[in-house]
Amino acid sequence: MKIPDITDLPSSGRIVAIDPGTKRVGVAISDELRVVATPLPAVEMTSWKKLLADVGSVIAKFDAVLLVVGLPLNTDGTESPMSELARDWARKFSLSLDVPVVIQDERVTSYEARRRLWDKRISLRETKNLVDSQAAAVILGDFLDRINSGN
Repeated sequence: MKIPDITDLPSSGRIVAIDPGTKRVGVAISDELRVVATPLPAVEMTSWKKLLADVGSVIAKFDAVLLVVGLPLNTDGTESPMSELARDWARKFSLSLDVPVVIQDERVTSYEARRRLWDKRISLRETKNLVDSQAAAVILGDFLDRINSGN
């Protein structure tokens, strides 16, 4: 899969990001101005077909123009076993959706997501249910910072 250069991406419109997981997939959406990343309800990972339909539905609902797939790398930047899954999903999404698909390094986003939830005094039980989409919001926030800074 050829990853589009960020200069080739749509210059306006909402962006959806996902945090790949084997049980739940976190989902987040940007605002129109691409300043704020907001977590949405996570989707259960039961099959590729259902995941594609769920992500496609979010893109359609918010009229999003881009999908960002989190790429789970090891802390030293090397590929992890989940990296292959994320790259495969990105490739499949790019073939199946009518929006560009990019990948974004997501090292330590789950830790940051948990910290944000704990800072809000969210209980451990609730954190478990919210962390995937909060991680997607961190991924999306990092991507927004990247495109807004031009890097």
